[in-house]
Amino acid sequence: MAQQTLSRPWSDVDASADPAHLVTTLRRRTRSPFHASYKRRLRTLLHARPGGLFLDVGAGPGTTALALAAETGARTVAADLSLAMAGAARAGGVGAALVADAHHLPFRAGTFDGAWADLVLQHVADPGRVIDEMLRVVLPGGRLVLAALDYGTQVLDIGDPELARRVLALRVDDGVRGGALAHQQPAMLVERGLDDVAAEAHTLVVRDPRTVDHVHGIRDWARTAAHQGHLAPADADRFVRRFDEAAATGRFTYAVTFFLTSATVPGGRR
Repeated sequence: MAQQTLSRPWSDVDASADPAHLVTTLRRRTRSPFHASYKRRLRTLLHARPGGLFLDVGAGPGTTALALAAETGARTVAADLSLAMAGAARAGGVGAALVADAHHLPFRAGTFDGAWADLVLQHVADPGRVIDEMLRVVLPGGRLVLAALDYGTQVLDIGDPELARRVLALRVDDGVRGGALAHQQPAMLVERGLDDVAAEAHTLVVRDPRTVDHVHGIRDWARTAAHQGHLAPADADRFVRRFDEAAATGRFTYAVTFFLTSATVPGGRR
């Protein structure tokens, strides 16, 4: 990849030094109680039934597609821009896993009974185009579910409020392409004329940084920002010291809100 970012887009997985590590990171994240809970709610919002066909856009290693099929008897297709992720999904048991760009889904209109994108739209070049493609391939009356975390909702206590705010702001402004997109997704679906648009907020609260740092990489954010020229190296070193002190003394608190947005494609039987 030409330029390092604070949060590596999953489209760059194959260009990374260790794609297998990124696969492991996503699988570890899925096993955490909070992530398992909101993903279970995501699957419920799809209203899947036995025999239905559902698409996971940006599926990663395919764990949610597998869970939906096991729970409901629905058929699932996992699509991801990364060859490594699609391969991991197939190796993990997803029968239909393919490499595909979410901006140009390789399916006919009305192929699926529902589709979802989990922590995907914040990384893509054109979120609106991806939503339009998902709508194109979903049947009238089908379901669309979007999950994203909103970095604009973050709070962090490491004993240095000003420095914490600066580093968290960089996460929104420079670290993730659509770091504050999540709360805008309901409006994007309303603008496209979808029915039953609903939004839910699920807040992750962390007191022990060991439970999130391997998957969110919070401790490294400041040094990455310094490497990119967004933060002074001395401030980055101070952030790490404060982070470790807060962890050691029990002061550490981090929180961020995930939004689940769901809707029904118009035109189906009511």
